[in-house]
Amino acid sequence: MTSRHIFTWSPAAIVFDCDGTLVDTERHWQDARIRTFGEFGLKPRPGFAERAKGVHYTECGSLMAREAGKPQLTEDMTHALLRNFMALVAEDPVTMPGAAALVRLAARNLPLAVASNCPLDVVETCLARVGLLGYFTHVVVAGDGLLPKPHPDVYATAVRLCNVRPDEAMAVEDSVTGVESARRAGMRVLGVGPRPTEGGADRADLWLRTLADPELQEWARTWAEETD
Repeated sequence: MTSRHIFTWSPAAIVFDCDGTLVDTERHWQDARIRTFGEFGLKPRPGFAERAKGVHYTECGSLMAREAGKPQLTEDMTHALLRNFMALVAEDPVTMPGAAALVRLAARNLPLAVASNCPLDVVETCLARVGLLGYFTHVVVAGDGLLPKPHPDVYATAVRLCNVRPDEAMAVEDSVTGVESARRAGMRVLGVGPRPTEGGADRADLWLRTLADPELQEWARTWAEETD
């Protein structure tokens, strides 16, 4: 499927990405990367923000050090990146447009999970601060044997915990890295946000500008009404 034809189908479970999908943290990651480069007196190469989007924060720290020509600073930059990000989240937690309404509608009838490349405490803190954590039955993150996106591990695990087949579940993602992860897990995928310019965005079944899309919200109401 490559069109709004997905709206003729009903998911049995939904697994959301967190950063940039549910919570407006992608700008915080970007600001944290800028702060971190500045702390070390370094500057990113052009296009770095796009290359870093959706990448696990430890891999991002390594990427930052390599691109700055300072691979020996990988560990220090990774720690600084996470510290700066957490400070920014604490200052300004905000949901993405339409995210809260979609989650609340879907949670009335479907099992919901989160699959993220971020550490568990970061994801849970972000979701708790915007009042959404309680809607999710499972929060699955990379680590403890689960490889980060674009590997399928976090999505495959979330689907299994939701007790549905992968082809019955839908992932909601804002990055090509995440879309690839969900596809490898055998899921249908709804992309959201600015459509990525690099290849891979067409792997999503549909790409919407925002979760506040009226047709998407109306579709979600049909899930909530199925057992009302």
